[in-house]
Amino acid sequence: MKKELKSFYKDKNILITGGLGFIGSNLAIKLVEFGSKVTVMDSLIPDFGGNFFNIAPVKDQLIVNISDMRDQHSIERLVEGKNIIFNLSGQVSHEDGMEDPLVDLQINAVSQVYLLEALRKINPSAKVIYAGTRQIYGKIEKTPVDETHLVRPTDTNGISKFAGEWYHILYNQVYGIPTCSLRLTNTFGPRQLMKHSRQGFIPYFIRLALDNQEIRIFGDGNQIRDMMFVDDAVNAFLLAGENIRSNGNYYNLGGIKPISLLDFANLIVKIVDKGSIKLVPFPKEREKIDIGSYIGDYSKINKELGWSPKVTIEEGLRKTVSYYLENKKYYW
Repeated sequence: MKKELKSFYKDKNILITGGLGFIGSNLAIKLVEFGSKVTVMDSLIPDFGGNFFNIAPVKDQLIVNISDMRDQHSIERLVEGKNIIFNLSGQVSHEDGMEDPLVDLQINAVSQVYLLEALRKINPSAKVIYAGTRQIYGKIEKTPVDETHLVRPTDTNGISKFAGEWYHILYNQVYGIPTCSLRLTNTFGPRQLMKHSRQGFIPYFIRLALDNQEIRIFGDGNQIRDMMFVDDAVNAFLLAGENIRSNGNYYNLGGIKPISLLDFANLIVKIVDKGSIKLVPFPKEREKIDIGSYIGDYSKINKELGWSPKVTIEEGLRKTVSYYLENKKYYW
């Protein structure tokens, strides 16, 4: 499959929005390896995760454009001549979304319309793969969660992300733009934002352990998650971009094996050989928007596109810890 993907992506003109961020940069490195002509776009908004060091291995083999998705004129120029657009730009912090819902809406919904309108007018044949989120499901009624589960977000970020996703699906249905959405679950790995905890607990847990500090887990630690290593997420984007069957579709992603937050934290401490763990009560503002346990059913993307996660949690954590031990100064 990798050989077929490499052949497909060779010489393709690619745009990656949010391309200096976590998943976008890992995707850019793989596409350069495949021989694609890659342009990465990033706003470099402080605390969003954009980092020039993320593309260090390929910095001379791609184009970097510093621009904001909310600048519709820049978007119109950037989509010209592109074959595939991996749309990873977004505001992913649930806390920040609740504190400033208007900015959250502008970045995750309004700017997505700017992109789609630019494509409708200038390049309607470009394939677009949108980075969605499992957060749209809200409080979970049953696990594993498949794509038929009720959508009822528990925070403003989930609402805006769902709006952004559905604009993509709508523009496929009405205008024929080949779009699809991948609903990401908790993803971790090299090149992730480590400066604060507002974009996910996994990188911050790893940072705390590496700094020999205390990992604080809200509640009893029995909340279940399916963790996914970034290489598996990148492979899902590549498969969705290559296969026309994904057009107009949306898919859950997932991890190999669900794990409780307490067991996950214990595994981090074991691998790092530093740090400690403490259970603490849920802050009221966090408890109101927490979705509880989540296990994603990825059978739909497995059946239609042939995707499944390959990297175990322990293997992924060892690779991640090794990366940050070597490159800590660029992320702390």
